[in-house]
Amino acid sequence: MTQIRYTKDHEWVRLEGDTATADGNNFVVTVGITHHAQEALGDVVFVELPEPGRDVTEGEACAVVESVKAASDVYAPLAGHVTQANAAITEDPALVNREAGGEGWFFKMTLADKAGFDALMDEAAYAKFVEEA
Repeated sequence: MTQIRYTKDHEWVRLEGDTATADGNNFVVTVGITHHAQEALGDVVFVELPEPGRDVTEGEACAVVESVKAASDVYAPLAGHVTQANAAITEDPALVNREAGGEGWFFKMTLADKAGFDALMDEAAYAKFVEEA
């Protein structure tokens, strides 16, 4: 079963597995912005992604998404090591609007441990967070 968690910055984090990677970290996650976030932004026209190989700290601005309405930072939901950036969304930024929770992902990263992931909001908690905002 796929495990997805959410941040208060409207990012989703999907646990891909716990396979050992070359850098010794065991947990691989994919990060994107939520459907709610892309709706609030409007038509996405530009995306800047972190370079693979970059180490990020939790809460660090590491990507940018620009729409016809505004530009917004995308934050690292957890500390880790960026392993891959989604070139498809730099070539076709509107993919973020069409597939925010799927093919419109931003980057993949490895985590040193799963505790931070487990501490993020689950789908029900995120839905309540959005509703109360």
